[in-house]
Amino acid sequence: MQYLFHPQASQPSLELRGDEHRYIFKVRRHREGEEIALRNLQDNQIHFYTISSLDKKQALLTLSSSKTLEVKAKKSLHIAWCVIDPKSVEKVLPTLNEIGIEKISFIYCKRSQKSFKPDFKRLEKILLNSSQQCGRSQLMELEMVDNLEDFLKSHPETLMLNFSENILSKKSNIKTIAIGCEGGFTEEEIALFEPEKIIGLDSPLILKSESAVCAVGVKLLL
Repeated sequence: MQYLFHPQASQPSLELRGDEHRYIFKVRRHREGEEIALRNLQDNQIHFYTISSLDKKQALLTLSSSKTLEVKAKKSLHIAWCVIDPKSVEKVLPTLNEIGIEKISFIYCKRSQKSFKPDFKRLEKILLNSSQQCGRSQLMELEMVDNLEDFLKSHPETLMLNFSENILSKKSNIKTIAIGCEGGFTEEEIALFEPEKIIGLDSPLILKSESAVCAVGVKLLL
């Protein structure tokens, strides 16, 4: 773990109880007098606290120093992801967070099942745990969008990942890309994009939606 999230990190002193206390002192086995790092994830500050006292139920921390330390991908990437089974999203979300994807917009595309509804509280908890492990200093942004047409009105620069001879490469300067659900995009949705805004992967294999999102993230950010 690179740091512990605490909403009041930056205060001169903090008290840890419950899950925070148990993880730091029973799992990580920190001891009185040691220093631990905390973030509040509202800014790029990391705060170092000394464990001033410790018992079985609580720990008191005293702020010793703070500094600005921004940890994020070198480039920005926004994924417009047609809604799939939330369980599949939850499995790959830590990986996407570690890769450095800045934002995911979940979109109800024509072939998305309307019964699938992302649980944003659960997703944010997954992102928080992942960020503490990988050191990311800002949480990934998540949002819900009703349909692809509405998304394109506010993000006209978006490209589409689909079958195409225009192959995605590491040198591609892409900020926003739309990725389909199982079954891909409909002809009506494909028609929303100019041919030069449709790109493909250099592979003859058919990828699951979540595999495609990971592949694009790795290709563009790592």
